Amino acid sequence: MSHVKELGYVVYEVSGLSDWEHFGVELLGMRIGERTGDGFTLRTDEKAHRWIVTGGPADDLVATGYEVADDAALDALAEKVRAAGIEITEGGAALAAARKVDRILVTADPMGNRIELVTGLADAATPFESAKLLGEFVTGAGGAGHQVLLAHGVSRETYLAFYIDLLGFKVSDIIIEELAPGVVADLIFLHCNGRHHTVAFGDLPSPKSTHHFMVEVTDIRDVGMAYDRCLDAKQPFEMTLGMHPNDNMFSFYVRTPSGFSVEYGWGGLIIDDETWEVKTLDRLNNWGHRPPEVVAGLYTAALAPEDAR
Repeated sequence: MSHVKELGYVVYEVSGLSDWEHFGVELLGMRIGERTGDGFTLRTDEKAHRWIVTGGPADDLVATGYEVADDAALDALAEKVRAAGIEITEGGAALAAARKVDRILVTADPMGNRIELVTGLADAATPFESAKLLGEFVTGAGGAGHQVLLAHGVSRETYLAFYIDLLGFKVSDIIIEELAPGVVADLIFLHCNGRHHTVAFGDLPSPKSTHHFMVEVTDIRDVGMAYDRCLDAKQPFEMTLGMHPNDNMFSFYVRTPSGFSVEYGWGGLIIDDETWEVKTLDRLNNWGHRPPEVVAGLYTAALAPEDAR
């Protein structure tokens, strides 16, 4: 089974470490894993970390760690990548220790995103507890969550050859929606386990590598409480509460201190590959997920005196 089984962790380089610590712990409900020489790690479950936050100017995703089953699967996957003419190298003992994995290989996808293929992501020495959550984060067999990455002009055929033919992802579905005359959102969603998607791609207008990372919780009340914490903290929102038609996620999108977003959700769909049918949908949202400035304008209009409307 020489393919990726889950998204193990992400690495972000950020310019505001203290802002990020407040964002991750106080607003999202994560906890510090450890403090490192150049930043800190964040936990969402029993693993040593799910997010690695390092200081630097990028304010973007700088690596994604995908876990495979064992050394044999890692070796077979490396052979497939090399056979496709793509460089892949051993990360070495020091990097493996820093990432808290047994073994690590490093390569890059067609957009240039650093990919770390690993085995044996370690558990933390202590149980996970959050001072903010009523429930838990949803990880387990579904991995840390999902992320949406930007294609930056690389053709869909090219990046799917990497993620599907080499890493073993499968297509979940596609959404194509005309947002405005001549403005079309065209995203494709891929899964490597039961989580509806682990990674998705679109050619959205952004200079960053990532559009957002999604964390899911087991208790719907935690979505509302996180929403209120972000509102009270005046953390910028990208989209208000809403629900997607493909993964059924009830969520909101809040801006990180680095400018990309976190989707904070509940109720994500689990895929059964035996019965799943790939579809192309025509809308990104069943309801909600509106830009906050649009909602603010509607509320303002609703509160205006009747003769001023």
